Amino acid sequence: MPTLEKLPVTVITGFLGSGKTTLITQLMQNPGGRRLAVIVNEFGDVGVDGDILKGCAIPECPAENIMELANGCICCTVADDFIPTIEALMALDPRPDHILIETSGLALPKPLLKAFDWPDIRSKITVDGVIALADAEAVAAGRFAPDVEAVDRQRLADDSLDHETPLSEVFEDQISCADIILLTKPDLAGPDGLERARAVIAAEAPRPIPVVEVAEGVVDPRVILGLEAAAEDDLEARPSHHDGADDHEHEDFDSVVIDIPEIADPAQLVARIEELARRKNILRVKGYAAVTGKPMRLLVQAVGARVRHQFDRFWAEGEARQGRLVVIAEHDDIDAAAIRDILVPETTEAA
Repeated sequence: MPTLEKLPVTVITGFLGSGKTTLITQLMQNPGGRRLAVIVNEFGDVGVDGDILKGCAIPECPAENIMELANGCICCTVADDFIPTIEALMALDPRPDHILIETSGLALPKPLLKAFDWPDIRSKITVDGVIALADAEAVAAGRFAPDVEAVDRQRLADDSLDHETPLSEVFEDQISCADIILLTKPDLAGPDGLERARAVIAAEAPRPIPVVEVAEGVVDPRVILGLEAAAEDDLEARPSHHDGADDHEHEDFDSVVIDIPEIADPAQLVARIEELARRKNILRVKGYAAVTGKPMRLLVQAVGARVRHQFDRFWAEGEARQGRLVVIAEHDDIDAAAIRDILVPETTEAA
């Protein structure tokens, strides 16, 4: 029967490699009695996270409940992509009890919240909460946030100075918009790193925000679902660097897709990605490769020089055994030819 109750949506944001897909995989497998649906917004032309999640589908979150938007930021394609996707999920039978939205690692969450005010969906859905994931080791090392005290001292001396990088703005906007923050990879950070990461988050947060340490995405769904925050009605409490702007920019970041031939040894590919991180200011590499003699596809995900790889599924019958990697960096650091020469050295030799 039709219901007047709004369908809750949880927005899951966080920087590149912070563990969003891992968290959603865990929620899919432990939904707390809910029937879930998932929207994945990828940055770049090759969808990876959607494939991972569909491979984890279960009756409570079947593959048809998982939709991928790879045509750009969903808050910039509201009419063409976002609203039709939401409506398609709401039309499923049975209807989902809860929708999870995984934003791209470069997304600003507040413009997405504003999209929920569109008349077509305003009366039908509500933002149950915004969950921000932060990589404890990276935050502790200051990779995504500046030295707050030093910046504040310099700003006091000269109001015209702006020492923030695009990365720090993204990080701060994600923290500011959150209802709860999940501090991931605590084992890599260690006790001291966790303490430093908590201090950075506390300095950036515009209000007291709960922080929960989470390893491998394992968290009780009762902690992060059912918050009833109605975040779309609470925008003033979620300040952004882009408040007052007519639009928000994505030109700070860019991506390139590199096709890679079948490889003989995964360790060689890992070494090339590590070399790429050392030589170029690369934020993220993700994709897949074909390994000679192996019937399964090799999934590859890297944050900087930290590379993870695993065989995720069998190659489908008739599917080309073609590897593809998405490389994401700040706009000025994208040099497709140089990146390709490192990842596929045969290109250089052939030239």
